[in-house]
Amino acid sequence: MLDPARMDDVLRRGGDVATAVGAWKSLDERRRRLQGQLDTLRQHRNAANERMSKLDKKLPEFAAARDELKAVSGKIKEGEAELAKLEADAEQHLMHIPNAPHTSVPIGADETANTVLHTWGPKPTLPFTPKNHWELGKELGILDFEAGARIAGSRFTVLRGAASRLTRGLINFMIDLHLEAGYDEVWPPAMVRRAALRGTGQLPKFEHDLFKLDLPKGPDHVADNDLFLSPTAEVQVTNLHADSIFEPAELPRRYCAYAPCFRAEAGAGGKDMQGLIRQHQFDKVELVKFVEPEHSYGELEGLRQDAERVLQTLGLHYRVVTLCTGDLSFTAAKTYDLEVWLPGQDAYREISSCSNFEDFQARRAKIRYRPNAGDKPRPVHTLNGSGVAIGRTIVAIIEQFQQADGSVIVPSALRPYVGGLERITK
Repeated sequence: MLDPARMDDVLRRGGDVATAVGAWKSLDERRRRLQGQLDTLRQHRNAANERMSKLDKKLPEFAAARDELKAVSGKIKEGEAELAKLEADAEQHLMHIPNAPHTSVPIGADETANTVLHTWGPKPTLPFTPKNHWELGKELGILDFEAGARIAGSRFTVLRGAASRLTRGLINFMIDLHLEAGYDEVWPPAMVRRAALRGTGQLPKFEHDLFKLDLPKGPDHVADNDLFLSPTAEVQVTNLHADSIFEPAELPRRYCAYAPCFRAEAGAGGKDMQGLIRQHQFDKVELVKFVEPEHSYGELEGLRQDAERVLQTLGLHYRVVTLCTGDLSFTAAKTYDLEVWLPGQDAYREISSCSNFEDFQARRAKIRYRPNAGDKPRPVHTLNGSGVAIGRTIVAIIEQFQQADGSVIVPSALRPYVGGLERITK
């Protein structure tokens, strides 16, 4: 939830944000005006009470003061009911207003205004016409799109043989790398409550992108039927500390987690209709940080570097871009995207997104800290990054390390995690 004090800062995003901000400001002005009127009425009520206490009950002045008190109390009751509705409406509007961009975020309407921070490694130059991963995956017998569609419908894929082994190997490889960097591993549930999604900003705005579960409720079934399949482990890991307070010296906290992810928005508008780039079910290793506000942007640079280390260790060519205001996610104050090069598509594609949410999620999920013993709790800053997306890493390996004979070289750093497999062949 955006800090109301930063309401004007969010206007840097452009688009239709001004309309949402204007609607909230109108409600908030009415709320404050009514609050002032109620304060005045309460003063009148207190004064009437005081006058009555000094009057003889038999005097007509007492009856007049009593009638005045009754009338004022009625107005206060009506005003309090109206105030409660205004506060609820204002909070609902606030939940639909995105985070304010950091001052370093470039201004722009869409991804064409994103800026390249740096590029790592030489771009692969293949002495033959490269194929895309779905062609190679079918030829190698490791990506079975038809079986996935038969089992679960479009946007699901069965991984076979080497692709299955690569998935398991990449998860362990990435987790080990992040543990070396000082992260603590957690293994969260794949189902999440509505409150958890609300806390990280997926709800209420993006409910249409989620898979809602309809489960039987009762003593022999689930206790809570308001459950969703998690769209990202960011939700579970961030909510590890929902409604809690970090005491002095308990920050920073850094977590890594593997989790399956589920998103119904995949392929919106007919985009990425082929291959593994945009699936309803996919796997990720996730990184989440809880930090003091004054350290959050230094921690963002460290988060980005930790995600980059995965690609560097695998030898995958990529670039890092800073997202502009028009391309930021709803919850982010600043985001770096890592985009891996895919020769078969002749394009860079996102493989990791590293974001600082500042106190946006912490306000929603009530995650706070005390700088010093006895201090009033204040919101932490939360950060999240993919460390990295498993399916897209397999895509990058297949496309960047493909050979003229149709085989694929397995990166040397990954071989100990896949039983020593050096090359994927038919």
